[in-house]
Amino acid sequence: MAEPVLLAGFDAGQTHTTCRLALRRSDGRLRVLAEGDGPGVSHLAAAAGEERFGPALCISLERARAAAASSGEAHALSTALQAAAVGASGIELGSAVQQLGTGLAAAALGLPLQRVLVSGDERTALHGAFGGGPGIVVISGTGCIALGRNGQGEEHRCGGWGWLLDRGGSACDIGRDALALSLEMADGRRPDSGFRGRLWAALGGDPITPQRIKALVVEPGFGAAGFARLAPEVNALAEAEDPHANAVLEHSAKGLVELVAGVARTLGLEDGEVCGLGGALGHLDRFSTAYQRRLKLVLPKARLVPPRGDACQGALQLAEQLLNVEPEAALSSGSLRPG
Repeated sequence: MAEPVLLAGFDAGQTHTTCRLALRRSDGRLRVLAEGDGPGVSHLAAAAGEERFGPALCISLERARAAAASSGEAHALSTALQAAAVGASGIELGSAVQQLGTGLAAAALGLPLQRVLVSGDERTALHGAFGGGPGIVVISGTGCIALGRNGQGEEHRCGGWGWLLDRGGSACDIGRDALALSLEMADGRRPDSGFRGRLWAALGGDPITPQRIKALVVEPGFGAAGFARLAPEVNALAEAEDPHANAVLEHSAKGLVELVAGVARTLGLEDGEVCGLGGALGHLDRFSTAYQRRLKLVLPKARLVPPRGDACQGALQLAEQLLNVEPEAALSSGSLRPG
């Protein structure tokens, strides 16, 4: 009888990294042992990105081992890890960044390269949401992306090109578009309204002027997250029936649905399941409602479903597949298929 195999699945975010440990039992089923949190990571191409990546994995793994031991799974402290998968933002399949991340993860976890997969967190989210089966995930947070997989194992993605290039569907887009609209009010291209005052008040800090906003948005610490912080105020204004806020949310919802529709048509999933994830869809009720309404118009046969599992669960599934699939083939094809 085969011995249980220890696997790790990681969800590496900017604020924290979660490691979930599981045993693949002799009957082929996964049994989750525990999970642990460590520090967050940066994009690998960013300053200190390489330095943060390995320690985040090691710390979260050791905390997961300790949590398992404290719950009666003492063998988790001594059992050697056999495979691991990591989902992190900004990892493009087949890129130099993915190769770099794989090497860093393998070194940090003490695993051979063929037993490590580092991919975008949208891919671990997709596998977690649908258990490796067909479906589409659309993620709307600070940024946005849609990724789908059909019954033949083919995958396709729309969006996720970064806040300078994506045009709608995220909290960043909502904040940026609202701020641009407020400046049109300030310089007389549109009639002024309380929309501008509420939005500018949400920026906080020094007295806000158009000139101050122009300088603020190019400061190094502003970026996508700075725009995204305005999205809750836009959502609140829309709930108060502000027409300008509603127009911004409707525009962004249209952009998000276009991502889903692009994936659905490419993969033949117009009548498939769609799972919405991310902070914007989860916390901005007015935006989420606008997205769901438009999705029903564009893809009337699509079915909105909750995720079956999360990104860590998806990472565990991908880690398990590394035991049976040649990693070179998996990376070049853009997906890992059940072995």
